[in-house]
Amino acid sequence: MWFTTIAATVVAGVGDVGRFETPRQLMAWLGLVPSEHSSGSTTRRGRITKAGNALTRTMLVEASWSYRHPAREAHRHLKRAAHLSLQIRDIAWKAQTRLCQRYRALSRTGKPLPRVLTAIARELAGFIWAIARQTPLPA
Repeated sequence: MWFTTIAATVVAGVGDVGRFETPRQLMAWLGLVPSEHSSGSTTRRGRITKAGNALTRTMLVEASWSYRHPAREAHRHLKRAAHLSLQIRDIAWKAQTRLCQRYRALSRTGKPLPRVLTAIARELAGFIWAIARQTPLPA
């Protein structure tokens, strides 16, 4: 399925998530943060920096499309996640509800769709970081 392709691409592109101390560092490495032009007390934010792996960033933006649908837990998803720890399932459910709400809220305000998808991809990277920190490394 498409989610397996996206997950494999993100894992291969990012590598060891443990090297990022905060989710913001991961977001910046992926190039999903706005550029900034500052001088004195003036701060101007521009487009995303597009640093890091372009394919990984693209896959996260593609994954953001799935949050246009309402949050729900289908039987097949529950079955697939049955072996995961409760902490990871809680983070995943929190991600799904938050990102679905955020997608709708940003869309309702009239933001351009690429900007909405990029914002969702940025937050998704934060949730990926949180789940990766909960998962023990293989020996």
